[in-house]
Amino acid sequence: MLLWVGLGNPEPGMARHRHNIGFMVIDVIARRHGFSPWRQRFRGYIAEGMIGGRKILLLRPMTYMNDSGAAVREAAGFYKIPPGDITVFHDELDLPPGRLRVKRGGGAAGHNGLRSIDQMLGGPDYWRVRLGIGHPGHKDRVTGHVLSDFSQSDKAWLLPCLDAVADEAALLAAGQPEDFMNRVALKLGDGANGV
Repeated sequence: MLLWVGLGNPEPGMARHRHNIGFMVIDVIARRHGFSPWRQRFRGYIAEGMIGGRKILLLRPMTYMNDSGAAVREAAGFYKIPPGDITVFHDELDLPPGRLRVKRGGGAAGHNGLRSIDQMLGGPDYWRVRLGIGHPGHKDRVTGHVLSDFSQSDKAWLLPCLDAVADEAALLAAGQPEDFMNRVALKLGDGANGV
């Protein structure tokens, strides 16, 4: 079983925040691939399904971003899922809107959700799908940027990006991150990739 985690904050008023793009993308994945209804477990909500012949547990931690690792550790511990079979979907300031990168390990780069997961799992040896939301230009504006809603104009790249990730999820499930990134990029084209 693979564990795919979408990061976000649980408050209803935060649902459209840039920081919640991780929640948004796993919601689209769950709908597109016919996952079970969401149910409360492991300090969050889980849904189960199959993608590309692999059983996948989706997790939306409800612990707030800063304590996301508690939910991830509980789910991973219960199902005995090693860090290498965990993928975390999260917002990434250092990528232009609509761009994504997949990598294993690395630093938290100031992302409190990743920092919490690193602490709870004992290191960063899990996969990350870094979903670009762009940088506001100055570090003093970062908090306001990530904790504000996507704008109406953002929908031009956001919705195609979420759809492309869900469409190509089988490549991610098959352990082909390079092919996954290439197919998503091809689907989006330069215009939708925020270039």
